[in-house]
Amino acid sequence: MTIRTVLLAAAALVAPLAIAAPAHADGGVYVGVEGENIAVGGYDTVSYFQGNGVPIKGDARFVVNYDGAQWHFASQANADAFKADPGAYAPQYGGHCAWALGANGRLAPGDPKVYKIVDGKLYLNFNKQVQAMWLKDIAGFITKANLAWTDTPTGKRFG
Repeated sequence: MTIRTVLLAAAALVAPLAIAAPAHADGGVYVGVEGENIAVGGYDTVSYFQGNGVPIKGDARFVVNYDGAQWHFASQANADAFKADPGAYAPQYGGHCAWALGANGRLAPGDPKVYKIVDGKLYLNFNKQVQAMWLKDIAGFITKANLAWTDTPTGKRFG
């Protein structure tokens, strides 16, 4: 076996892991701040649904612990709204990229600045190029992603 063959075999095994690896070990909420347990990059998820729909950064003074992460909010009112109904504001698929899950059945981190609200639900995409593909068949990708992402009695998981 040549070195080239070994390297190609190793690359074939490792490449899918970069895309498939969950952003959070248990398949839970995407932790967007490197090395910290802060959900959605510290953005206030309630803000996506308010005003002009442009997300704003949360403040560590207004924090809610949910699904294994800290969620930051711009105000106590937003933190309270989230506490009352986290499912209404948390991004779908634990914040993983909606296209990756729908197109490939794989987990990839979602970017809190690349998003769309569809039927009152927040979806994140990996980047703008990926979002462009997702926008071509949102309903189809959501249907497929829903099959790959299931709810269990202990919470959401990658199915």
